[in-house]
Amino acid sequence: MPGSGKSTIGKEVAARLGARFEDSDKVIEERQGRSVAAIFAAEGEQAFRDLESEVLLGLIDAGACVIATGGGAVLRQTNRDLLRQRTRCVYLRASPRFLWRRLRRDRRRPLLQVADPEARLREMSAERDPLYQESATHIVDVENRPFEHIVQDIVQVLAGHPSR
Repeated sequence: MPGSGKSTIGKEVAARLGARFEDSDKVIEERQGRSVAAIFAAEGEQAFRDLESEVLLGLIDAGACVIATGGGAVLRQTNRDLLRQRTRCVYLRASPRFLWRRLRRDRRRPLLQVADPEARLREMSAERDPLYQESATHIVDVENRPFEHIVQDIVQVLAGHPSR
């Protein structure tokens, strides 16, 4: 979900594993020369999702790395299949209320630029949670946990030594 810490946590996990880090939204922005919000505004969500699927496949094909996907990548079955079958996918789980506290001042996220963004987060969570669970090989709760503990849990899981 947006605000779960995918990029921040992903960078640190990659550093600890000595791996490359890629943020699929940043790759899209670099290739397109414009922000995700600008792509949404000019071409719509479906065009963005097409780019997202293309970039995700390319990043996975490029070899081992830590990838922070956009929160909506799971909306397409092909992406869920890719994540489940070809990666060790970690779902960073948090409640909509927790995410809202993190995102309430963020104006960069196109799907939250609505009259009631907190309600939109609840709707997104209800729609996406089952899809994240379907895609994930590991689920890590991030709510009210120290950053260090979250990173350590993920590193241990990915290194083949689950902490629990």
